[in-house]
Amino acid sequence: MAQENARAASAAAQLAQQERVRAETLRQSNFLSAQALDASRTAETRARAAQQASAHAVRVAQFELEMARAAVVNTARLQTGGADEQMQVRAPVAARVLRLLHESEGAVASGQPLLEIGNPDTLEVEVEVLSTHAVKIAPGSRVILDRWGGEQAVEGRVRVVEPSGFTKISALGVEEQRVRVIVNFTSPREAWQRLGDGYRVEARFVLWEGKDVLQLPTSALFRHGEGWAVFALDGKRARLTPVETGQRAGLATQVLSGLAAGAQVISHPDDALSDGARVKSR
Repeated sequence: MAQENARAASAAAQLAQQERVRAETLRQSNFLSAQALDASRTAETRARAAQQASAHAVRVAQFELEMARAAVVNTARLQTGGADEQMQVRAPVAARVLRLLHESEGAVASGQPLLEIGNPDTLEVEVEVLSTHAVKIAPGSRVILDRWGGEQAVEGRVRVVEPSGFTKISALGVEEQRVRVIVNFTSPREAWQRLGDGYRVEARFVLWEGKDVLQLPTSALFRHGEGWAVFALDGKRARLTPVETGQRAGLATQVLSGLAAGAQVISHPDDALSDGARVKSR
């Protein structure tokens, strides 16, 4: 039936072409209106489209016929006690199965994924950080990975800071620009062998480190002129003490000068506190 429809569509397209040629000849002699010529050209276009559609229907019918014949052959083999036809699909690399994407029996399309495989020994960590923090992270930076379920934190090194970011909505509903940072493990495999694909870890990036660093709570600092100052304890009085700060790590700040080790400071000074005010330790 598809082949007969295709032959009929081909004959209709040929007739439409002949009608269009005759219409163009009559139009040149002014025996036909421009509207009639446009109608004949449109009829030829429709006929050509129908011809192409019918040819495609023939190809579809041939494919369905081949599938039906294959099903008949397979069913006949099973009815006579023969073995079902099987095909081995081999993995391109030696790895473990991470996900089964096609569980049940059925037809699959060409290129459809069946399994997701991977090598746990080459596991890497993908961390999403704010773009304002990503500009401070360089490949080779040390990373501490903790809160992953093990007793000890494991370490890694930044391999790649991706050059493009993406927008993500935070838990508070704020749009944030984030960047993916890829980290390779540097700790021995035995230290993180229980980690698997898609597991959760928390990453801390070491941007700077030093030994014997004098530091104080960041909450004790406040602006004083163009610099920073704290209220240090002098007996029972608070003394305004300018300090020079260095690196910051959130809750702690490095002190370069202005305070000595062991000095006591007011951790949360308010606006009512002044130089020389009497204070009491709690």
